[in-house]
Amino acid sequence: MPKDNLYSSVSLGALNLPNRIIMAPLTRSRADADHVPTAIMAEYYAQRASAGLIVAEATMAIEGNSAFGGREPGIYAEAQVAAWQQVTAAVHAKGGQIVLQIWHGGRACHSLLNNGAQPVAPSALPIRNDTTHTPKGKMPYETPRELRDDELPDVVNGFRLAAINAKAAGFDGVEVHGANGYLLDEFLRDGSNQRSGSYGGSIVNRARLLLEVVDATSLVWGADRVGVRISPLNSFNDMLDSDPVALTAYVAEQLDQRKIAYLHLMRGDFFGVQKADVVTPARVGFKGALVGNMGYTPAEAAASVQAGTLAAVAFGHHYVSNPDLVERIQADVALVEPDQSTLYSPGPRGYTDYPTMTVA
Repeated sequence: MPKDNLYSSVSLGALNLPNRIIMAPLTRSRADADHVPTAIMAEYYAQRASAGLIVAEATMAIEGNSAFGGREPGIYAEAQVAAWQQVTAAVHAKGGQIVLQIWHGGRACHSLLNNGAQPVAPSALPIRNDTTHTPKGKMPYETPRELRDDELPDVVNGFRLAAINAKAAGFDGVEVHGANGYLLDEFLRDGSNQRSGSYGGSIVNRARLLLEVVDATSLVWGADRVGVRISPLNSFNDMLDSDPVALTAYVAEQLDQRKIAYLHLMRGDFFGVQKADVVTPARVGFKGALVGNMGYTPAEAAASVQAGTLAAVAFGHHYVSNPDLVERIQADVALVEPDQSTLYSPGPRGYTDYPTMTVA
């Protein structure tokens, strides 16, 4: 059967996976008010430990102005590290592997969620096509403050410290979040990066911050335990780029030179605004393990692995509601659709209460 291609082992750098089904990072907002992971998060991730690899949710690398939802976890404080240790221990006890996606929200943040701190970005351009949740209800996004060039080493160092803390928390590696309209992605794409100087203008300059972060985290972990996620087409958070194919090609080539564990590519746009083939330039430029994401069916995922296009495929939507997704795909059992109303609500409902195949 074609789906059998998903059940062979594969190496993503130093990460040796028993299968090619990856749990994509999924923001679920179950941390506490201080961004400390909670016990229920350990249960949630352990339930999904049969994935070839779990990529834990976007996690604040830096304290101060990087929260965008209020209940996302962090990795900058001792209490957070200690709480994450419970999560990684629970996953490892079930035989799983888990890496932490480290992240900065950039202009998608709001001062009301960050003790009054103004959001920061490559340019003073707000998100215009949506509103955001705040303690005072839904409000327009704020105009961010443009980061100065001399502030960017502190951003890089913040990610480096997050990588150190992720190692102390027992993770198996880190994934640098360069996607979906958050800070590193905002620097990458020219719709949000309209600055001059060495971090703006050309693709080479716009990619500089991402690559500096990758280099810094690689010094902590070794490049073979660092992954990178990019979304060159996704218009989420009011994002756009004038040449996403060329951007993909350059970033892929640069990451290939660094011999990172894997490149995690979101191949499409949530809203269908931008359409292009970014898989081909990513595959051409990056010779290592390419992980595909966005809208893959199990059959298409298996075919892409069989063709040698992808090393593995990350599933997000269905990992919300199918903790045993690996087993369900293998058994050709119908997948459960998630309850959208409980994606970000507190507590176990719609989080840890989805049954496994044997219970259903």
